Amino acid sequence: MKRLSALAFILALPTAALAAEVAPGEVSFDGMAVSEPVAKSAGDPEAGREVFVDRGLGNCLACHQNSEIENAQFPGNVGPSMDGVASRWEPGQLRAIIVNAKEIFGPDTIMPGFYTLDVGVDVAEDRKGETILSAQQVEDVVAYLATLEQESAQ
Repeated sequence: MKRLSALAFILALPTAALAAEVAPGEVSFDGMAVSEPVAKSAGDPEAGREVFVDRGLGNCLACHQNSEIENAQFPGNVGPSMDGVASRWEPGQLRAIIVNAKEIFGPDTIMPGFYTLDVGVDVAEDRKGETILSAQQVEDVVAYLATLEQESAQ
């Protein structure tokens, strides 16, 4: 993992933006980005990697390949590879995609919104009113993805 890149990302965050957690319905989209962090604390790349691989949380591997994760069982190929994702998207854009991909790619995208209450119909009763990821987990995943700068040589 490229720790220097993650550190540079964390240091570049506006300190005022880390003052309060943003509620899912209050997230501000700036075109194709969510420029301000949604959590109180800066993202942790290591924690973000754990969310990325956890099939009970982000379940990112169900749709995305990622060469950085060795021995990943059954990575999906529905979404784009995460190899070099930080070279293609700015942190604010990654945050926007994770918060609510439908705001970025349109209502027909298969990618769910991970920090929105607008998740459609047929939501399990015990999950109504909840987001898939917490605000901190969103920031952790953004910090992790920000470390994936180089395309994999395959």
